[in-house]
Amino acid sequence: MLNSSKPAAKRLFPLLPDQMDAAQAWIDFGARTPSKPRYASSVVLLKDGPAGLQTYLSYRRGVSPLGIVAFPGGSVETTDDDAVDWLGPTPAVWARSMGLTDEVVARRHVVAAIRETFEETGILLAGPDLSSLIEGGQSPEWMKAREAIASQDASFVDMLRKRGLALRTDLLKPLVNWISPDFAHRRFNTRYFGAAAPVNQEPSPLSSKGVWGRWVAASEVVAGRQDTALGDEIGQPNTVGRTLEELTVPGCEIILEKIAAARGCIAYLNHKRPVVAYQPRLVEQDGALLLEVDVAPASEGAACRER
Repeated sequence: MLNSSKPAAKRLFPLLPDQMDAAQAWIDFGARTPSKPRYASSVVLLKDGPAGLQTYLSYRRGVSPLGIVAFPGGSVETTDDDAVDWLGPTPAVWARSMGLTDEVVARRHVVAAIRETFEETGILLAGPDLSSLIEGGQSPEWMKAREAIASQDASFVDMLRKRGLALRTDLLKPLVNWISPDFAHRRFNTRYFGAAAPVNQEPSPLSSKGVWGRWVAASEVVAGRQDTALGDEIGQPNTVGRTLEELTVPGCEIILEKIAAARGCIAYLNHKRPVVAYQPRLVEQDGALLLEVDVAPASEGAACRER
């Protein structure tokens, strides 16, 4: 599925190992009613580097619709409806920019994006006003707050309220919408956002769950997509010996391609994007099961360079 006015080119991607059984069952027993996807949000953190635009990737434990290696993100939670101080575009404005008619859903995605980024990296897009952000974020106190929120022992909104902080929604930019393939047992309807990394904050993995996470130059990751250096560096049983396309879902890989082609952080974030929803389809080719995605052929990265 590609909702766009531009003509599309078909791209093929391999299935991740944990997708194979579900895909084969879909073929063997016939298509059934897909499970309802959960709303999810993911944030592409960005900063300029000597080798081009950099982004933060991390290893995800277990089986995630976002991939084995992915941008920070996760499911929208019921607590994301809680009242919170809000700075920046209103939920109604966010709904329009995301192509949604329901501003409540748009608000949930934005709150989840900032919450998940804080949980997984310690980067907190919040401050007391539109000209300020918190500083640091890597102290033991902040890690304790992250752990409590991740384990649902504490509320993200309460944490903000106690510190007099409001969400800086003006620091997010909507990127794209990805929906898990129909055959998947666990499905996400994911909204990806972009954000420049605050200069006074540095990401780090969550102490209890983090295995690997770091800034990577998107151009280097994409150029080395056929080798196993990244998976070998992470060093987990499900990463060693695997290439980029065996570690990430198509959405992540395509975003990395666009980042790699972009001129810089400001150009990438300020690029005007159409509202597009992608959904990979299961196809069989030469006896192999693959994911087929319709992707607009024009390079967004090239457009960013021209601005």
